[in-house]
Amino acid sequence: MPRVQRPDSYYEEIKRKFAEERDLRLAYRPEGTAQFTSDLDGAFAKYGVDPYAGPVTPREPIRDTVEVLFIGGGFSALLTSARLREKGVESIRIVERGGDVGGTWYWNRYPGAACDVVAYDYLPLLDETGYVPTRHYAQAPEIFAYCQLIAQRYNLYDLAVFQTTVTSTVWNEAEQMWHVQTDRGDHMRARFVICANGTLSKPKLSRIAGMEMFKGHSFHTSRWDYDYTGAQLEKLKDKVVGIIGTGATAVQAVPGLGENAKELYVFQRTPSSIDVRDDWATDMEWAATLKPGWQAKRRAKALTGPVFTEEQKARFAAESREQKIARQERDNIDYMMRIHRRIEETVNDKATAEALKPWYMFMCKRPCFHNDYLPTFNRPSVHLVDTHGKGITQITEKGPVFDGKQYELDLLIYATGFEVQKTGIYNRIIGKNGVDLEDKYRDGIRTLLGIHTQGFPNMFIMGGYQASFQFNLTDMLQTQGDHIAACIDYVRANGHRTIDPTFDAEEWWVQEVIRHRGKTSRNMECTPGYYNFEGESNRRQDGNYNGGFKQYFDHQGAVRARMTENFEFG
Repeated sequence: MPRVQRPDSYYEEIKRKFAEERDLRLAYRPEGTAQFTSDLDGAFAKYGVDPYAGPVTPREPIRDTVEVLFIGGGFSALLTSARLREKGVESIRIVERGGDVGGTWYWNRYPGAACDVVAYDYLPLLDETGYVPTRHYAQAPEIFAYCQLIAQRYNLYDLAVFQTTVTSTVWNEAEQMWHVQTDRGDHMRARFVICANGTLSKPKLSRIAGMEMFKGHSFHTSRWDYDYTGAQLEKLKDKVVGIIGTGATAVQAVPGLGENAKELYVFQRTPSSIDVRDDWATDMEWAATLKPGWQAKRRAKALTGPVFTEEQKARFAAESREQKIARQERDNIDYMMRIHRRIEETVNDKATAEALKPWYMFMCKRPCFHNDYLPTFNRPSVHLVDTHGKGITQITEKGPVFDGKQYELDLLIYATGFEVQKTGIYNRIIGKNGVDLEDKYRDGIRTLLGIHTQGFPNMFIMGGYQASFQFNLTDMLQTQGDHIAACIDYVRANGHRTIDPTFDAEEWWVQEVIRHRGKTSRNMECTPGYYNFEGESNRRQDGNYNGGFKQYFDHQGAVRARMTENFEFG
């Protein structure tokens, strides 16, 4: 279909509306990330309790040494461990706060949880395990089970330690080893440490006056209480339920809640963009035709990106920087207006439909894909409480209050997401000369490839800042896992004890990150969210590398090709 030509005024008016909505949010909560808390102690301690693993089993503190220690047991640890096994590394330990491997998929078991990335691309190591996902978009139980399959396949349970939180990771220069301590009294030593805890691991709550006074039942979505709701939410049939938040988690949980609760109140501050979720069961006949290496070919295709014709290349080359930005903005706005039309066509009540429309550029907030979220608001028992960017600011013993109205609830669910962390999460990391990683980062994050940071030898960071951002995170994690395994293999093969990036290599990467960030004012123009630290101003180096996935991959290879130039070895 040919693109409809619209006047400049059409796009300028929409951009003005985007700016108004952003400013409204910022005016209500100018404190940025301080509007949330992840200090889950005292009255809030219950929101951090693991409901899946049961009571912590007493054990003796561990005092031993391993070659590679992973902090975190999600896909970062699993896929990198597989690559290390291929290099002959036997002594691998995972230290995980949860009761099993899985990371995100261990904690997030709320009803409707699924991945928004095609399963054949998202689940790593499919070539190696011979597994084929059962659906185009895998659901959480299958993904969690697959994480367990990987751990079993590569014998990662043998040394793994669960229900254990790393509290300090300290470099011992004399021993050239990391000393790792935990909340279980462990004091382990490791030659290499890999921070595989991710940046979105610690549940957070909005700071709402009176929230500790609520006398009904409540929990965070990452700690879903199935004892209260029932395995199929059947225990909610006589319950009035409220959920605070309308991000990716709520979008998946709301349909089931709306179907089963006596009444459901959805408290919205900023709506998500909801596109079609084109899902289906895997065709087993198709699966039977897959040849070894089929996923590697898909990953290679994702790495190269879209293929353009010569005509398209010539047209793009002829564009000025301003023309390119304007074209991208118009394409973005056209997409978001299609999202608006879908809402209008789906939601019967006009006021509710208007309130569900997202007024911001695509990718300002995490995009969502669901077929049942919007229709749920056509149920007479489901009520959208649109706070017009303000959010809920008061909770009494009966429930939330907004605009003078008390909402009396039996159950209040917090779908408020996770704190954006730089590296440590619960862990204090101390490198050479007693330098705290947080102190090093205080004046700006400094890494090489988002993986190494000078002064912290034999430490590798996965999924953190200054790495490439990919909607399919495992594509990027796989390249990092391959890189880390290659680096460790190089150290071992060449008789070295340590690997540490040089100052010049680190400075080069910091400047690369800066060079590819801030090309536009998009970050500042976006409505607040965790992508832009809730609208806080941030240094250009304190974010992802935006030079493209292929370029990031190529940079990794180039760094490895000049190991002695980019690293100091001990």
